[in-house]
Amino acid sequence: MRRPSPATVIRLLVLTTVCLRLGADDAITIFAAASTADTLQVAVTAYELERHVHVVCSFASSSTLAKQIEQGAPADLFLSADETWMDWLAQRQAIAPASRVDLLGNRLVLIAPAGTAPAITVEKGFAIGAAFRGRLAIGDPSNVPAGVYAKEAFIRLGWWDALVGRLAPAADVRAALRLVELGEADLGVVYATDIRGDAKVVQVAGIPPDLHAPIRYPLALTATAKPAAAVFATWLQGAVARKIFNAAGFTTPSTPAP
Repeated sequence: MRRPSPATVIRLLVLTTVCLRLGADDAITIFAAASTADTLQVAVTAYELERHVHVVCSFASSSTLAKQIEQGAPADLFLSADETWMDWLAQRQAIAPASRVDLLGNRLVLIAPAGTAPAITVEKGFAIGAAFRGRLAIGDPSNVPAGVYAKEAFIRLGWWDALVGRLAPAADVRAALRLVELGEADLGVVYATDIRGDAKVVQVAGIPPDLHAPIRYPLALTATAKPAAAVFATWLQGAVARKIFNAAGFTTPSTPAP
């Protein structure tokens, strides 16, 4: 087999470099809440196969991502786990407000490491402090949406004072899940979608949605979004993406109050 000449090798390297640069320049970048990671990756793969467009995902807490966007991070789309951080960006004119839509809904659950089953009844008057040992893993209730929702529910239940000194605050909801998986926390609060197919944890109880603000995941284009990002945003609202999200346990978000 003939080896390519040095000139041919150089031309191939240049061509490859150009293609890679084009791919990077043309890629759509979406910043999305950590709780959407697995499912959004499935949706992105389906979109890439259908449209031959490259999509780059960055996952973290909504608060972290919003601050990065506000500081100029090159995101085209933002999918937040709550409305607060999308509102925060809107106030700073960092998103295109007309593009904003509530894409997903979810619900909170209490979990424990597999093989344990603390008996917990989610109601006022229940002695939550005596129901489990150790710590409660939770997204940092000062800024992580899952933690904010959970704190609101626990305050309404009258549980907060018994729990606040036993919290294991995490950077995002997936980090809280890992603490429970590893047995470093005896109880945790995550989204229902986080534990589908996870054999390392067990659901102890659901948290009624009327105990906290509705869980909505707003999606919006950033103020600097590429034109191709609008097409992807529309696709995420369509039938193919909806089937993927529903299969993972995400719900259609409830209608905001007038």
